[in-house]
Amino acid sequence: MAPIKTCVLGVGLGGLTFHIPFVLSRPSLFKLHAVMERNPKTPGGKLQARFGEEAAKGVIIHHTVEDVLADPEVELVVITTPSETHYELAKKALQAGKHVLVDKPVTAHFSQAQELGALAKSKNVVLYPFQNRRWDSDFLALRKLLDLPADHPKSLGTLYEFESRFDRYRAELKGTWKDLALEANGLTYDLAAHTIDQAVVLFGRPIKLTAFVENIRGLGSKEVDDCFTIFLHYPPVKAASGVQPQSLKVILRGHILSVRAPQVRYVVRGTRGTYLKSGVDVQEDQLKVIPSPAAIGTTAAYGVEPEEIWGTLENLGPDGSTVVKSVWPSTERGAYVGLYENVAAVIRDGAEQAVKWEQSAEVIELIELAYQSAREERTLAVPPRP
Repeated sequence: MAPIKTCVLGVGLGGLTFHIPFVLSRPSLFKLHAVMERNPKTPGGKLQARFGEEAAKGVIIHHTVEDVLADPEVELVVITTPSETHYELAKKALQAGKHVLVDKPVTAHFSQAQELGALAKSKNVVLYPFQNRRWDSDFLALRKLLDLPADHPKSLGTLYEFESRFDRYRAELKGTWKDLALEANGLTYDLAAHTIDQAVVLFGRPIKLTAFVENIRGLGSKEVDDCFTIFLHYPPVKAASGVQPQSLKVILRGHILSVRAPQVRYVVRGTRGTYLKSGVDVQEDQLKVIPSPAAIGTTAAYGVEPEEIWGTLENLGPDGSTVVKSVWPSTERGAYVGLYENVAAVIRDGAEQAVKWEQSAEVIELIELAYQSAREERTLAVPPRP
C-alpha cells in the first residue's frame, strides 16, 4: 500500500501538535507531501523550525488553498485552521475530489455538516472528523469500567448521573483568533465538541437538553463564551436488580475560572458505586515537546497516564452498606495515532470509520441546541433521528 500523500492546512498549534506528528510517525501509511503556510519566515517554514530539516525535507509549502487543491499529488487534506474556516475549506477540498480530515468543531452549523456529508458521498471520497479524545487514556479506562457486568464487585450498578468536565483557570484572554467573535468560536464549540461526542458514544442521543452558556469573565466579545454547563436528559437505564433510578442525567461542564489542581475530569454515579477521576490525558503535553514524531512509537512513557491521577472507586460492599475504596487504573495507553491509523485503513482498504461523520454532525446539532437553550432559558426537546 502506497503511503497516502497528505497536505496539512495550518501549521499552528493544531497542525504541529495534533496532526503533523502522526503523519510523520507512520511513514508506511502517510507521506507528508505538503503543508499550507501563507507567509513562511524561512525556507522550511514552521515545520522545519519545530521538527528539523530532515522532517521538512521534500515537503512542499503551499501558500494558498487554491495551490493545495491544484496539486494532483495531494490525496488527503487535513484541515486544522481556525474553526470558522472549516466548512468552506472542507467543501472546496471535497469538490476537488480530495479525502478530507477535519478538526473539531467540524462546522459551525448542523446544516453545513449535513451538506458536507452528502458532498463526500457524491464524490466517493472519505470525510473524517478528528474526534481524537475517544483515544484518551482515561476515557478508554472509563469505557472498561462501564462495561463491567452488573455482578462485578467494582461495577457502579445502574447509572443515574454522569459528569464530564474540561475546566481550567485563565483570568485573561489568550490574544488569539479564539478570542474573536467568529462563527464556531467559544468554549462550547471548542471543548463541548469533545464532551458531547464522548457522551453520545456512551449513551446515544438524548431526549432533552438544558444548557447554560455565558462569558463569565466579561472579557472580549460577550458573544464568545468561556463557560458552559449542558444537561443531557436520557430515559432511565433499566436496573438488573435493586434500586431503579428514574432518569439518567449527563452533565457536561467547561469553566474558565476553576481554581483546582488537578482539575476534576469525570464523576460517575451509579446505584452501587461512584467513580471520580481528576487530571487529563497526557498526550497533548507530550506532543507539544517531543523532539521527534518517532517518539510516538518508541518512547515507553508516551500516552501513559501517571498513577497519581488514576481514577478512584467507592463501591458498596457485599453487605450493601459498607463502602469499599479502590483505584481504577488507566492502564491502556492513550493513542490519538489510532485515529490516523483508522483514516489510512478507510482510505486504502475501505475499512469502517471508527468516527463517523454523522456522529460529529450530531455533536454540532447538539451544540446549536445548547446555545438555543441558553438564549431562551428553557429545556429543549432533542428531535429524534429521522
